Amino acid sequence: MGGWTGVVALVILLTGALCGVHAVAAATRLPGTLEVGPFLSGAAPREHAVSRYHVRWYPVTLLFLAFDMEMIFMYPWAVVVAEVGASALAEMFAFLVLLMVGVVYAWREGAFRWT
Repeated sequence: MGGWTGVVALVILLTGALCGVHAVAAATRLPGTLEVGPFLSGAAPREHAVSRYHVRWYPVTLLFLAFDMEMIFMYPWAVVVAEVGASALAEMFAFLVLLMVGVVYAWREGAFRWT
């Protein structure tokens, strides 16, 4: 049980903190507020939470994910590029070329056009 003592203590601490946050929220709640309404600074939502997005947002999302993955790969690469040398530089340029091929393909398919 010696190894689980810290885990049990953390669960108890987190449960107490969660109950404390709920108690403070209940104590400071304005009278007349909705109990089941969404938190939107008191305003009613304009659309349903699972409403559909326009299809033109999906290519933008995919491009964002592509460039996000680029940054995830470039940060560790920047740390070790001096140790590894020219092969790491060549591999990164190959990765960037593949990424640019994807951007050129998306451009050719019209992913950047809004109309």
